[in-house]
Amino acid sequence: MKTIGLIGGMSWQSTLHYYQIINRETASRRGGLASAPLLIASVDFAPIAEMQTRNDWDAAGELLAGEARRLEVGGAHLIALATNTMHICAPRIEAAINLPFVHIADPTVGALKAHGMGRVGVLGTHFTMEERFYHDRLAAGGIESFAPGVGHTDLNAIIFEELCKGIVRDRSRKTYIEAIKRLAALGAEAVILGCTEIAMLISENDSPLPVFDTTELHAKALVDIALAE
Repeated sequence: MKTIGLIGGMSWQSTLHYYQIINRETASRRGGLASAPLLIASVDFAPIAEMQTRNDWDAAGELLAGEARRLEVGGAHLIALATNTMHICAPRIEAAINLPFVHIADPTVGALKAHGMGRVGVLGTHFTMEERFYHDRLAAGGIESFAPGVGHTDLNAIIFEELCKGIVRDRSRKTYIEAIKRLAALGAEAVILGCTEIAMLISENDSPLPVFDTTELHAKALVDIALAE
């Protein structure tokens, strides 16, 4: 099995889920006491969050590219970034390494198309919902996507002020469910949980639309690639 290089810590809450999913999948597929060979660069999220606030994507990209290079030198065979928002820096990371970079949106596109979905809503940080980098990647795969239209501030605050700190509140779940209902009213066939923490709050059972969890899909895709000949 190839060694997976994972850039995490944004937040550590979701990186924990990546570790669990990757090893659960590896054990399920390989059997016995099998677990995944992983190199994890878990960064300090606080300065990166400040870079986000300043829209200083160049500095953030350089920092993450440096982490990717460290993982490459350390022996990783593929690189992944365990966050949706920071994929705004994906081109900088890809340019810095000589390894495959597994983009978080690509497994989601594959899953959506496999289920016959073509028009979907996206929930995430306000960067992911409002900037084009994520929607353009989905569009390149043939998926039309859009955000709820209102309530971005509440959705964003719940991610940064609660989920990233491990806080899960019923009232926040209700806020997200209302956002999913707005997406359904706008014609969404499904909803993408486009932030790696949202699955802490929303499951398939909570949602009036089919749910596509980017954390789960991305982590399983990493196992697929790591186990491929």
